[in-house]
Amino acid sequence: MAKLNSTVSTVSEAFQNNRAHMIGLLDEMRAIEARTVAASERARDRFEQRRQLLPRDRVALLLDPGRPFIELSKLAGYGLDTRDTDKSVAGGGVIAGIGYVSGIRCMVAASDAGIAAGALQPMGLEKQMRAQEIALENKLPFVQLVESAGANLMAYKVEDFVRGGGFFRNFARLSAAGLPVVTVTHGSSTAGGAYQTGLSDYIIMVRGRTRAFLAGPPLLKAATGEIASEEELGGAEMHTTVSGLGDYLAEDDRHAIGLAREVMAGIDWPCDDGARDFEAPAYEAEDLLGIMPQDYRQPVDMREVIARIVDGSDFTEFGGRYGPGTLCGTARIAGWPIGIITNNAPLDPAGANKATHFIQTCCQAGTPILYLNNTTGFMVGREFEEAGMIKHGSKMIQAVTNATVPQFTLLCGASFGAGNYGMCGRGFAPRFCLSWPNAKTAVMGGEQAAGTMEEVQRARAERSGKPVDEAQLQAMKDKIVETFDGQMSAFHTSARLLDDGVIDPRDTRPVMIELMRIAREGDARQPNTMQFAVARP
Repeated sequence: MAKLNSTVSTVSEAFQNNRAHMIGLLDEMRAIEARTVAASERARDRFEQRRQLLPRDRVALLLDPGRPFIELSKLAGYGLDTRDTDKSVAGGGVIAGIGYVSGIRCMVAASDAGIAAGALQPMGLEKQMRAQEIALENKLPFVQLVESAGANLMAYKVEDFVRGGGFFRNFARLSAAGLPVVTVTHGSSTAGGAYQTGLSDYIIMVRGRTRAFLAGPPLLKAATGEIASEEELGGAEMHTTVSGLGDYLAEDDRHAIGLAREVMAGIDWPCDDGARDFEAPAYEAEDLLGIMPQDYRQPVDMREVIARIVDGSDFTEFGGRYGPGTLCGTARIAGWPIGIITNNAPLDPAGANKATHFIQTCCQAGTPILYLNNTTGFMVGREFEEAGMIKHGSKMIQAVTNATVPQFTLLCGASFGAGNYGMCGRGFAPRFCLSWPNAKTAVMGGEQAAGTMEEVQRARAERSGKPVDEAQLQAMKDKIVETFDGQMSAFHTSARLLDDGVIDPRDTRPVMIELMRIAREGDARQPNTMQFAVARP
């Protein structure tokens, strides 16, 4: 392989300005994340009075110490719970991520019951369903720590209720796929949410704290007139001795989590660490803070990014002289091959053709593909239409859609228009889709959208023979720019689960090492699939 030679000047004014901008975005992101942790932490006294652990303490106790934990979708729901983003609590009321439990890599999901008693939020539902999807595709056991007040009836929406059925369906799919679902029910798991517990293969309940019933005392009385206590209806002792819903009775949270770890330890789950020898990149990850320009329209050589995330900064470029604005090539990360596709310019017909060819060669060789998005889209104009931009772009999209190897997407800069599709955006189901804080996603830039509408309005006025109201036209353009620019930031898109999380650019290599291992292990694993999920007695 050819070693990349960096030409970045880390002392230049442009680099330092880019770095300051990126650090500002990271500070903003950390503040949002810290606000969520603080909101849950405020419930500590109440939890301790009940002899309970806070949700993040439960997760920490569940996970193997010193092993990687990739937390997902930490910005889920940001700005959707309140219009005042300075008060918004992100995360969707759920802690979710991939980590190790008793030596087995698992998907872990926990109700953040320190926030609104763990009430299910719309984006929290989407977050959990995405976690299930990842677990299914990568063949990961699913361990969940449940304590939820259920849905917020004051904010009830029928679409959330109907779509929520997919959440329960996925538990049955996980079990039938041979992927154990292990649940600790720390507190309430009521109404429809009771099936979150009931659809599990192993259920651990906590004496005096677990509550699982289809209708709690208020609803029961309203519906039937029957009067019963919560403990009589759905307490841990009743379920582990009478109904058979619970398999293990724990004395407290610590005991329950210990039992969950014992359950996982008792499962014969093959794990291959796949360790290989490798050389670290020749350049510092710290440099990634200053490489990407603040203005996505400014050019950047994405080789500078590649040089800081691949082994030895070695990269073998594919078809370098053909369609040079689209950069393709092979490298290794932690000793394992990876194909990389990225953008030094908009996608043109030659670049799309080259990328299509490269994707097919990766599939032939069984090499995973990493897409580093930095494109304002496919080229437009008479020249490019005559050259077949649509058909060549379509070939690239077909190749991305039907690729037979794991695909990973990292939004590093712009990801606009059909370029987002050709570069395996979220809609094309990459194994994982992550963003840097500076990433922008949109059908086009705000100024381009405003310019398009200006041309439409001027043409309409000309056809009607009426003069253009310039003030009204400018107001319309300003509104369009505000609408587009307000929706393209990584914080906005991540809040809506249009990626799997925003990461610090400096963490790109270690995160990719883990994601590649997750996909590799999942593809090699052969769970004992069944026609149906495990049924309870």
